[in-house]
Amino acid sequence: MKNLKLILITIVLFVAGKQLHAQEEFIQGQDVAINNFMIKENLLKNNKIAIIATDSLDRPIESLSGTFQFSINGFGQELQFNNGVAVLSQAINKSTFIYLRHENQSGTHGKLYYVYQKGDSINPIKISWWILVIIPLILILLAALFRKFIVVAVIILIGLFYYNSSQGLKLPTFFDTIFDGLRNMI
Repeated sequence: MKNLKLILITIVLFVAGKQLHAQEEFIQGQDVAINNFMIKENLLKNNKIAIIATDSLDRPIESLSGTFQFSINGFGQELQFNNGVAVLSQAINKSTFIYLRHENQSGTHGKLYYVYQKGDSINPIKISWWILVIIPLILILLAALFRKFIVVAVIILIGLFYYNSSQGLKLPTFFDTIFDGLRNMI
């Protein structure tokens, strides 16, 4: 009876091991795609940014290597990823908005960042599409509620538009960010 139990346990472990090995081969054989990414300052502190491929929990995917097509502020660029990281060749000279977009079989993935430069360091700040919608809506709502606030609201909206466009956030990029956010919500 003990031998029969030992044989059954051995068979079960053998089959489970084969299944696990087959699953590993399937994972290694499937296409690698970037479905999420973030940007950070390059480790060399040379005013360049690094794009890091991440999973849905923003953990780096270190096994990713290859060339992937991105759109950066509307300009197409091939980025070479090594161990999940690609470095942009252009240096950041001043604070600016950067809109990164990558399209693959699972859809389009776009993110808007404000890259704040102070001295020799840069600090990328992710801008949610909600902020791009809520701030103008609040100003319009306040202007509708308080008639005396209409002129101030219009001046603030024009100032926001001017600041955004002077920092690289043009109107098409503004709407692309909002539409990407809405698509990802659905």
